[in-house]
Amino acid sequence: MKQAGPIIFLAPLRGITDCVFRNAHARHFAGLDGAVAPFLSTVEGRRIKPTHLRDLLPENNRLLPVTPQILSKSAGRFLILADGLAQIGCREVNWNLGCPFARIVKKGRGAGLLPFPDKVDAFLEEVVSGLPAGMRISVKTRLGRFTCREIDELVPVFNRYPLAGVIIHPRTAAQMYGGQVDLEAFERTAAQLRHTVVYNGDIFTAGDLIRISRRLPGIDRWMIGRGIIADPFLPARIRGRSFRKERQTERFRAFHDDLLKGYESILSGPGHLLNKMKGLWSYFSMWLADGRKILKRIHRLRRKEDYLEFVDSVFERRLQWMMPDGGLEGSE
Repeated sequence: MKQAGPIIFLAPLRGITDCVFRNAHARHFAGLDGAVAPFLSTVEGRRIKPTHLRDLLPENNRLLPVTPQILSKSAGRFLILADGLAQIGCREVNWNLGCPFARIVKKGRGAGLLPFPDKVDAFLEEVVSGLPAGMRISVKTRLGRFTCREIDELVPVFNRYPLAGVIIHPRTAAQMYGGQVDLEAFERTAAQLRHTVVYNGDIFTAGDLIRISRRLPGIDRWMIGRGIIADPFLPARIRGRSFRKERQTERFRAFHDDLLKGYESILSGPGHLLNKMKGLWSYFSMWLADGRKILKRIHRLRRKEDYLEFVDSVFERRLQWMMPDGGLEGSE
């Protein structure tokens, strides 16, 4: 059943929002309409290893619609991977035109292409005409690599093609995830685009979305990443759902245990498993009372047995979320 209210997508965070996380969230929480998967990098040659696409197989994504994302500056290699995705049933693919990390940008991929509208145009011309039958392409981008005005040169390029949508994180790559999002530049850009526009950036609470949506009344599609990992209840909170305090810990514990079981089945050894869970707790701890103390203890742990014993003690004390929105108590 389709959720009422805003349309909410889970953003791609490499190493975090894989199918284990997506499925566990869908099993224990509500409110998401879909997700964009962490990017796949194109490879040389035409052979695509089955493990490259495992995260996107239909049997691993029955609970939440997912769109694959490709990071590439080569239209030819992009099309080879898109064809492999089409063969497993994908009907839309997202082009990562916004990754801000230096090792990506310096190679002319992700946000490294933003200062070059001619290259973006040539890429889209080849890809749009060469996609497998029935497949569409959307774009996830930033305002620019160095300045928010770079997007102005890209809007006419995007408008020349039948894109499935444009997801915009209103920062430059140079900002990474610091500083303020530029809502004025986002608003200006969205007004010029002829495509469905999705807003992505700095939504950590239901209040954040309300505040930004008042500034952007024409936007009804939202992509949230770090905010959902830090508070898995967030999509439901945005939709006005509240949770009894005593039930929050029970639900989060079930979610945690589901993640643990899922990662244990695919990771090689307790060391990798422990590192994965530590990475998740760096987000989980953001809104928890005593979150810093909990995270510090978890980072010191070296054995799976010690980790399990410690998290048992944390859940037994019941977790308390310190949400700035307030008004989160009540009945389910």
